[in-house]
This record gives sequence, structure tokens and C-alpha cells, in this order.
Amino acid sequence: MEKEENIKSKQDDKHQQNDSDEVLKEKEVENKEAEISTEDKIKNLEDKLARTFAEMENQRRRFEKEKSEAFEYGGFAFAREALNLIDNLERSKISLENDESLKDNDALKKITEHLEIIYKDMISILKKNNIEEIKSINQKLDPNLHQAMIEIEDDSKEAGTILQVIQKGFTMKDRLLRPSLVGVSKKKVKEDTKDKKNQENQEKTKEK
Repeated sequence: MEKEENIKSKQDDKHQQNDSDEVLKEKEVENKEAEISTEDKIKNLEDKLARTFAEMENQRRRFEKEKSEAFEYGGFAFAREALNLIDNLERSKISLENDESLKDNDALKKITEHLEIIYKDMISILKKNNIEEIKSINQKLDPNLHQAMIEIEDDSKEAGTILQVIQKGFTMKDRLLRPSLVGVSKKKVKEDTKDKKNQENQEKTKEK
């Protein structure tokens, strides 16, 4: 009996040992999983922090850029509207000078002189604020600065040369306030070429 009891006791001890080993293994696995889970959480937090800092930096840069542009070009819309005053002054002066009933009139001369003074003062104020008139006459047409409205036949000039300014254009620092509306040169069409084109057009009309 004692032997049997000893055997059972030993078996029970083994089972208990096995059970405790399994429990230890399970705890080790749980601890490892817990460690991995904690590391993942830390990495996720680090990634979120990095993204947050990056977004904050991007916002700061955007704000700085907007602030700089607001300082540099804050009066852009106002400057563009102010150009209408210059246009009206020029139109008024030209209209008065072309009025036959006012020609050779001392009062007209005084008025046009005053208008010219006001015009020059306005141009001076614009220049002080980095608003410059676009050079156009005898310049090559630049699509970034000029807008061609008409073509003028002139063999003495290279095609695309600006011969007339219909409306003056202006820039504000490195930005275009408005383009110059201009007339550009083109080569004269020879009479022979014109006749041929007219004949071709007539023939086409007859065919129709």
C-alpha cells in the first residue's frame, strides 16, 4: 500500500509540475504578447506624433507664406482698381484735346496741364509702391505681359512688334496687375497674293 501511495504521490507531483510548467509557459507567452503589444503601441504613438509635428510644420510654413504674401501683395486688388482712375484721366485729356469747340482755348490748356500733373503724380505714387508700367512700344509681343488686339501692316518692323498701345498694362513687383492691350505689326500682303486669295474665294463660292 505504501508503495502504491508513493507512486501516486509521485505521479501527482509530476502532474502538478507539468501543470505549473504549462502555466509558466502560458504566462511567458502572455508576457511576450504584452511586450509586443506595448512596443506596437509605442511605435503607433511615435508615428502619430511624427505626423502631427509634420502637419504642424506644414501649417506654420503655409501661414508664413500667406502672411508674407499678404504683406507684399495686400494692396493688389486696390492697385488694380486704381488703374481705372489713370485710364479715365487719360481719356478725359484726349477727349478735351480732340474737342474742336475747345481748341486754342486758354482754359483748355490749363485744364489739360492740371490733368497731366495729376496723372504724373499718380504714376509716381504707383512707382513708390512697386507698381510699374509695362514697356510696350517697339517691344516684341510677350504673351505674359501683352495682349494683341489688332494687327497693323508694316514692312519696316519685324512681325509681332508692338506699334500701338490701346490700354497700358502694369505689374506689381513680379506679378501682373493687367496686361497691355496692344496693336502689333505684320508684314504687308502682296497684291498678287491678295488677288489669288480673292479668286480662290470666288471659285469656292461658285462651287457652292
